[in-house]
Amino acid sequence: MLKKIFLNDRFILSLILLNAIILFLEGYDNGSSRLYSLTILDNLFTLFFIVEMLVKMKTFGVKPYFTSNWNRLDATLIILSLPAFLAFILNIDLVNVSYLLVFRILRVFKSFRFFQFIPNIDHIIQGVKQALRASVFAMLGFLIFIFITGILSHYIFHQNNTEYFSDPAKSLYSTFKIFTVEGWFDIPETITKEYTNTQAFFTYLYFVLIVLIGGIFGLSLVTSIFVDSMVSDNNDELERKVERLEAKIDEVLMHVKQTNQATKADNSEKILKN
Repeated sequence: MLKKIFLNDRFILSLILLNAIILFLEGYDNGSSRLYSLTILDNLFTLFFIVEMLVKMKTFGVKPYFTSNWNRLDATLIILSLPAFLAFILNIDLVNVSYLLVFRILRVFKSFRFFQFIPNIDHIIQGVKQALRASVFAMLGFLIFIFITGILSHYIFHQNNTEYFSDPAKSLYSTFKIFTVEGWFDIPETITKEYTNTQAFFTYLYFVLIVLIGGIFGLSLVTSIFVDSMVSDNNDELERKVERLEAKIDEVLMHVKQTNQATKADNSEKILKN
């Protein structure tokens, strides 16, 4: 009975979601009595997860259990929750250790296993991996361009009264915001408040070029490489099918040609005999 319960993925997923709700409620000021009740429930969930891990280890074996990436993730998150669990059991006040419990919520990602029932999911995952490998250098080049543009913008605008480019880190973040083409005009508008018309013109021109090169052409290039690599595997398979079809057609045509030649030879022999 115990195995049937703790080997049921739906039951475990329900526990994960309920534990997430408890953690959410613990973030509110519910009073000492309610907070203590929620803490008890939270630690009960931790106990359930520990029992689940032990049941699976006993059922499948320790070594086979850790051959699964999902089980390794589960074990890691349970271990991260142990300090807070032990602190509660032993009545020890460990500062901030309770926040380790939040990591256990990551177990909810086990629900992604339902993607395995999607038709051709393995083919899709393989396509994503191939696209990531093909676009890694384009992404690296794009990141380098962001870095160079961010540092350049810092040296150009760091004396401005705004905080957008006051230091290299903020400058990189502001540059990334501009590349997303979302509210990019707010930054130059803020910077040019105290500029002359000439300074404002060249500042606007600078940011327009950044948006065009990085935000439009750069992102479009990375996206197109990723998408093209994603579907290239489908194209390769289609090309292989076409090649196999052409080979079969060639075989059929060759067989028809040989049959016709044999028929003509037979007819010739019959005519000569007559």
